[in-house]
Amino acid sequence: MRLISAMTIAAALCACAPKGELTAEGAWVRLPAVAGQPGAAYFALHGGAKPDTLLAVSTPAALRAEMHESMKGDHGMMAMTPLKDVALPAGEKLAFAPGGKHVMLFSIGPAVKPGQKVPLTLSFASGTTLHLEAKVVGAGDPAPLP
Repeated sequence: MRLISAMTIAAALCACAPKGELTAEGAWVRLPAVAGQPGAAYFALHGGAKPDTLLAVSTPAALRAEMHESMKGDHGMMAMTPLKDVALPAGEKLAFAPGGKHVMLFSIGPAVKPGQKVPLTLSFASGTTLHLEAKVVGAGDPAPLP
């Protein structure tokens, strides 16, 4: 009986525990196939104990970074829409991945080459700032494994 009571209390305490910290992982950047065209950055977000909103992504590797989302438009054609911000529910995982949400990187510096790592800074409405190192891959290279 004591074992059952202890297990019940432990389960109740776990259910009330905070969901954790806001984190990001698996960052990588794909260089453009044609010099002068934009590249893209990808990563996964893990929401913390409270909902938050991603407001901006920046990197010194590019002159400008914009959040976008790819989706099927009219007649099944793919289209891209700029995103002002991205909501991140508490405790949820949100992927920035090819074919979905991503960060367009405009005017990537000529010194950025496959195999390097570049810094990404993610800024949230809560005031939280996350710093990531993103692996750089060439236009035709496979995506890095998580």
